[in-house]
Amino acid sequence: MKAKTVHVDCPHCGHSMHVLLDYSQGDQDYYEECTNCCNPIRITMHVDEEHSKLSFSINADDEQYY
Repeated sequence: MKAKTVHVDCPHCGHSMHVLLDYSQGDQDYYEECTNCCNPIRITMHVDEEHSKLSFSINADDEQYY
């Protein structure tokens, strides 16, 4: 398993926590709950195998479209 633990802040309440990113399956887009406020946090990962880089973003995914 390819994994990395990262330190992130919840976009809803600002709570600081550790998240385990499992990048063995390549690019991913999924949700985890904040351990403090229980709101969903969207995690998007991109694996660049050629340059051995992992990039990720954390957001609240609460944008409204009209």
